[in-house]
Amino acid sequence: MEVTAGTRHQVTVDGKFFRLGENKFFVKGLAYGPFAPNAAGQPFATPEQTVTDLELIAGLGANVIRVYHTPGKWFLDLAGAHGLKVLVDIPWNKHLCFLDQAEHRTKAADAVRRAVYGCARHPAVFAFSIANEIPPDVVRWTGVNRLTSFLESLVEEAKRIDGECLCTFANFPPTEFLRPANVDFHCFNVYLHQEPALRAYLGRLQMMADAKPLVLGEFGMDSLREGVEHQAEFLSMQVEAAARAGLAGAIAFSFTDDWWRGGQQVEGWEMGITTRSRAAKPAYAALQGAFARAPYFPLPRTPKVSVVVASYNGDRTLDACLNSLEKLHYPDYEVILVDDGSTDSTQQIAARHPLARCFRHERNLGLSVARNTGIAAAQGEIVAFTDSDCRADPDWLYYLVGDLIKSTFAAMGGPNLLPPEDSPVASAVMASPGGPAHVMLTDTQAEHIPGCNMAFYRWALEDLGGFDPVFQTAGDDVDICWRLQQAGYKIGFSPSAFVWHYRRSTLPDYLKQQRGYGQAEALLVRKHPEYFNALGGSIWRGRIYTAAKFGLQLRQPIIYRGLFGSAGFSSVYAVEPANSLMFVSTLEYHLLVTLPLWVLTVSFHYLLPLALTSLLVSIGFCVAAGCQAALPRNKNRWWSRPLVALLFFLQPVVRGWARYQGRLALRSAEFAQRETLDSALLHYSEQNLREMQYWTEQRIDRISLIGDILRRLNQQNWPNKPDSGWNEYDVELQGGRWSNVQVITVAEEHEGSKQLIRCRLQPRWSLPAKAVFWSLCGLQFLVLGLTAPSIRWVMLSLLLIPAFVWFLHHEHRKLQSLARAFIDSAAKDWHLVKVVPNSEGGPRPGAGPSTQPQPPAFGGHQTNS
Repeated sequence: MEVTAGTRHQVTVDGKFFRLGENKFFVKGLAYGPFAPNAAGQPFATPEQTVTDLELIAGLGANVIRVYHTPGKWFLDLAGAHGLKVLVDIPWNKHLCFLDQAEHRTKAADAVRRAVYGCARHPAVFAFSIANEIPPDVVRWTGVNRLTSFLESLVEEAKRIDGECLCTFANFPPTEFLRPANVDFHCFNVYLHQEPALRAYLGRLQMMADAKPLVLGEFGMDSLREGVEHQAEFLSMQVEAAARAGLAGAIAFSFTDDWWRGGQQVEGWEMGITTRSRAAKPAYAALQGAFARAPYFPLPRTPKVSVVVASYNGDRTLDACLNSLEKLHYPDYEVILVDDGSTDSTQQIAARHPLARCFRHERNLGLSVARNTGIAAAQGEIVAFTDSDCRADPDWLYYLVGDLIKSTFAAMGGPNLLPPEDSPVASAVMASPGGPAHVMLTDTQAEHIPGCNMAFYRWALEDLGGFDPVFQTAGDDVDICWRLQQAGYKIGFSPSAFVWHYRRSTLPDYLKQQRGYGQAEALLVRKHPEYFNALGGSIWRGRIYTAAKFGLQLRQPIIYRGLFGSAGFSSVYAVEPANSLMFVSTLEYHLLVTLPLWVLTVSFHYLLPLALTSLLVSIGFCVAAGCQAALPRNKNRWWSRPLVALLFFLQPVVRGWARYQGRLALRSAEFAQRETLDSALLHYSEQNLREMQYWTEQRIDRISLIGDILRRLNQQNWPNKPDSGWNEYDVELQGGRWSNVQVITVAEEHEGSKQLIRCRLQPRWSLPAKAVFWSLCGLQFLVLGLTAPSIRWVMLSLLLIPAFVWFLHHEHRKLQSLARAFIDSAAKDWHLVKVVPNSEGGPRPGAGPSTQPQPPAFGGHQTNS
């Protein structure tokens, strides 16, 4: 039975936090009870005692009380009269193996129904906890998946009765792997007495909570064993740690030492901030002081921050962006708007926001140039960036700067969340591939932070020379993150420093964005080839956090529960999705597998089932991805998952096509620019370009020589992939569109300090070359398989492959000549003497290590270095 709506002052979820009306609602809570049954048989104090207790709790500055039984209307009325909200723990027999018997399952569901229906949308209700601390051995016996599904069904039952109520599951460290997907916020009971361990664990829980609020459901200390003064210090520290970690609140256990459990009074534990007789302990005053300061504990310092917003024709969301930046809870910041040649109403909107200093480019110069303009105008010690299609949470800078200044990080990022008012199409786009995501190396250190939410010390940006202007629409954030880490700096992540990010709301806009990302990837591959695989896919060391599922989740996380399931803190090791399955949705799969199969079916009809299977595998993967997409409950339409499946199919094709177009165009242009007279002479000579040898009378460090070659390559913007420790080469040089060359060196030690440095240039086919070669093989197979092939087509097909192989040999030699001329130049500066090898690979007789070699010309001229 659904409860009818009534007048209520309801707490709602607002990103990583809660909101009550127009104001944020930070949970300052206290556990209350359970007590010995009163005259009515309820596990609550008498109404008279309850009034006295609630007055003490309200005087504490608390705004939430947590009760462990469903309260009656009288209790909720009293709580509301004292300005308190109630977190209701719904009791049922969770200590039993309840999923083994239908009777127990029914009783649990009935308990949830009675609790939600009995509270009847009372304005004093904060949320319902559908379970509290399920024993780990029961979880182990039942199975994680079955139990998680059952908890989700209880949440659905509560939502069926009251669709607006907030629901959670009060978890604790032994079962932290239980994560019902449909809870409104995460709640954890944590009893850690060491501050460093507590802060580290809260950071772990924040990453688990992801885009939802996190509440510390219970924390406390026994004053009988630890002492009342230590208890006071500890509770104050806990509240501050939770607030600084960006939690949405914390609930102390408990109000009083008077505590009833299991049908009897609890003895030997004094967890309350008051005695059994309600006399205040020192913890009462300490908690009162902490609640008064929470959640905005003073930062160690508040350096000036320059917030830079680069906008190009972003008037649709710019006003909301600037409005949000005017309401930040941070004492010292400025807003810099860079209008990058917009032709819409950007200037009119900027005029309505005098807080923002506006700089305008007369024409569109690109995102990186616009951000560099903002950096040049910045007056702050820290430069933060967001986009015109974002609006910042009021506490964005408080958490972003707070986490930055207390760490050794040079940059800090945060999450970007879907605004609640965004469209259902935007919700589907959020769950589709290609959106902005953060990549985490640890719970606090990031490998990548999205450009819509990032901050840097200005000195770090100046040290890097700002953003690379070559990135005009995207890719600038990836490039700056990689360059920052290559310079020896680290990037942090602040989970509560979030911005709301509007997604693309139409299919054409989404595909246009993905084309831009593909073009940016082509630039990134050219500049950072070591971060990409052979197919052009990026290689990340960390874990990608995004609403889109990268690959299918075929296995559950690996859980270490301790010996016989006895671990106090379980370790959960996330299993990476089956990313290899994503290959069946890529452009390469369609070009190398599906398309050739369909072409071959023209002559070989028996291949039709295989061709159909190839296409259906790709479609099936996209459908499966759509089925497991994480969509917001209120944005899920009948067409949402089919749309996600369609985007999973289209996105890799559109983005991959743009990436290859950009890569081929860049390679051809750069290849032609690097040709010199020296390389041309080598190209058309009869010399063996595969191997070179250099003689030195004084020993040199081969690693330093390779480092110098890499430095020269980077200075000339020659894309290269150095050895990562797992390769069989020192560096791979990217050539034209058809070839690469791998460089490997070895140092031979000779008498004295003499050395012979040998260098091998091993050509390799590029991916387009391989694709064309196998396509020609398929074409020849098709022609020869025809019933009555024309002799003309047979001869043509037989000539195509040798002609293409000859062409590739020509391209390989051209690239080898460029590489050899480049390395010869570096060797000359190192005072190395070139040695002409004989046909067996050794030095030419008379020019060996025992005699002074006569080197051939560098650049076509004889020299003695």
